[in-house]
Order: sequence, then structure tokens, then C-alpha cells
Amino acid sequence: MLLSIVIPTLDAAGSLGPTLAAINGEGGGFEIEIIITDGGSNDAIRDVARAAGARVITAAGGRGPQLCAGAAEAKGAWLMFLHADTRLALGWRAHVAAFIGDPENRERAATFRFALDDDGAPARRLERMVAWRFRALGLAYGDQGLIIGQEFYSRLGGFAPLVLMEDVDMARRIGRKRLVMLDCKAVTSAARYREGGYLLRPARNIFCLGLYFLGVPVGIIARIYR
Repeated sequence: MLLSIVIPTLDAAGSLGPTLAAINGEGGGFEIEIIITDGGSNDAIRDVARAAGARVITAAGGRGPQLCAGAAEAKGAWLMFLHADTRLALGWRAHVAAFIGDPENRERAATFRFALDDDGAPARRLERMVAWRFRALGLAYGDQGLIIGQEFYSRLGGFAPLVLMEDVDMARRIGRKRLVMLDCKAVTSAARYREGGYLLRPARNIFCLGLYFLGVPVGIIARIYR
């Protein structure tokens, strides 16, 4: 069985190396291919990717279009979408193998448990908030990864080519009852929370999410988000 791992990038050479090392650090269960969909980086992203055996393609800027382009190039029966600054915890292959090996999961998708590379109490509070959001609303953001069968992905229409909220849009189409969380961490960089604030950045995210649910155009929300 082949798992195609799609990672969108933009000037992410510094964080991509550890992400790819975590992916390649384990074997067994299934074969993988890694597709880097780059949105026009000016750093050494291609060298980092190729050194880890990943294939690099160029895609239109914006995470949604990049994810769409990567999925279109994927050869695997199963897809995994992952952010460039998210490292899968040790043992991830066993959890994914169990999920994709169960025929009942052909109409389901899976995500990882959100974690931050920060030992402080604010990081733990944010992790608990993300876990609550998943239980209550069935929403998993892109920094939790997404594992989904190619056929199911296609029937859902794939990722929408949105510059923002593409992960929320996909989670809503999958549906709360068809999205499960694996008991395995996806450890994401906490740099943006340390820079933007553990209170202010989540508050901004919630505000933008509210605007999205109210039907505000994604282009306007993206300007507010940035």
C-alpha cells in the first residue's frame, strides 16, 4: 500500500528538514512517497526536499491551491496532508497503518493530536483548547495533519483552492462523525504563538473562523488574518 504525503511549502527550508526526518525515521507498514508543493520559495527548500528523497513540484501560491496540486500528483491509494513545520511523533506509522488497514475507514478520515514544541503552561492550555474544539465541533486544522483515502477525497471534491480556511472547509465536508483523531501527536512549531501571543493569536483565529461561518469572503478574512 502506498501513502502519498503532500507538504505545501513557502520559504520553509529551516523547518522542513526535521519534518522530513521524522517521516523517514521509521519504516514498515506501507510505502510512502513525499510530494513537496512549493509556492515560490527563495530559500534552499528544493535541496532540503531532494536530500530527503522528496519530489518537488511548483504550485500556485496559497495553501489550498498547493494542496490541490499535490493531491493531483499523488499516486497512493491514501493521502496524508502535512504542514512543513509539523513533526510526527515516534510511532506514527503504526497508528496510520492501523487506520488505513481497516476497510471501515474507507469513508473516514483521520487527524493527529495537536501538540506544540513549547514546554510552557500556555502551550498546554492551547493544546487542550484544540482538543475540545475537535470533540465539540469536529474541526481539525491543517497543523494536525489529515489522512484520507484517495477515492473518498475525490468524492468530497478535494481541497477547495482557498488561500485560507481550506482545512476548515474540508473538515466540514468530511463531517464530524467521519473524522477521527489518532492517538499520536503532530508536534508543530510554537514560533507563531510566541511571536503573536498565546492569547491574541488564538483570539484572532476564532474571530476569523467566525467571519468564515458568517459567509465573509475568504480574501477579506485572509487580509485580517495576516
